[in-house]
Amino acid sequence: MSSEMNTNEEVKYTAKDFSATSDVRWCPGCGDYSILAQMQRVSPDFGIRKDKIVWVSGIGCSSRFPYYMNTYGFHGIHGRAPAIATGVKLANPELTVWVATGDGDLLSIGGNHFIHACRRNIDLKICLFNNRIYGLTKGQYSPTSEKGKKTKSTPYGSVDFPFKPVSVALGAGATFVARSIDRDPKHLQQMMTRAAQHKGTAFIEIFQNCNIFNDGAFSILTEKETKADNVLYLEHGKPMVYGATNNKGIRLDGLNPVLVDLTTGKYSADDCWIHDEFDASPARSYILSQFSELENFPTPVGVFNQQFKSTYDADVEEQIAAVKKMKGEGTLKKLLFGGSTWTVE
Repeated sequence: MSSEMNTNEEVKYTAKDFSATSDVRWCPGCGDYSILAQMQRVSPDFGIRKDKIVWVSGIGCSSRFPYYMNTYGFHGIHGRAPAIATGVKLANPELTVWVATGDGDLLSIGGNHFIHACRRNIDLKICLFNNRIYGLTKGQYSPTSEKGKKTKSTPYGSVDFPFKPVSVALGAGATFVARSIDRDPKHLQQMMTRAAQHKGTAFIEIFQNCNIFNDGAFSILTEKETKADNVLYLEHGKPMVYGATNNKGIRLDGLNPVLVDLTTGKYSADDCWIHDEFDASPARSYILSQFSELENFPTPVGVFNQQFKSTYDADVEEQIAAVKKMKGEGTLKKLLFGGSTWTVE
């Protein structure tokens, strides 16, 4: 950190200010490069000093992220990034705490820590790099790999049903849930900015290509020939239409989503489902998160849902202040001898 961190004057940053001097050690062509570049580009716009930002990670290719951001960072242990990040935020609530994690790190050994971070609504920003494979350990199937996936650990095909990270985050109570793609830099920057602005647990699933062990996992969503017919951009207050000429739409029949053709004259955009990212009911957001289970449905990207409620860290601070007001400042002696104690003779 430079000496500028010791002053209180406003500091104006550029993307270069957030680029560490460490050599980036990802495979050439990895989608992680794009995620890193977009974060470095938008970080100056957050209006937060570098000495107030901490990146926490677990284990995996994505977890090298703190080395490459010129902020404070903590490279943790497998699956424990949300727990470590929770401790950092509680110890120093003034910090802005981000988590960089992968689908294996967060959703296998780290699954329990993830759901409890979400339900507590602690003010963390969690970026999930989802490439549907274990990359660092050389290509085993992960909790998000599709059923039937042939890998080194499942040579005859996985028999597991995959986790749907957005569904998990919504079900666990995260108050900001979004999805983006490594090869859509402008959209990814928007989602990062929205997450940074949110107060509470913000979760972004980022589809990320592993060109070594799972190349093309999301090609249908990124290639020019197929992208328009397979990606649904969620925009608040706008109808769910997609396709190369906005010729396709989605209606909601009760709680059943229905694909409609907008070229026949029977339906128009006015008949389509209007996205409400602030919908208080989790039901409709959850339906969106399950589109991968429905034949021929597009993959939604954007903000699925955002809610506003008190955060765990703020509630802890408020409780501490209230107890101090009632009982006064504590001391170590009061802590050790203030409860049920006894003497052994």
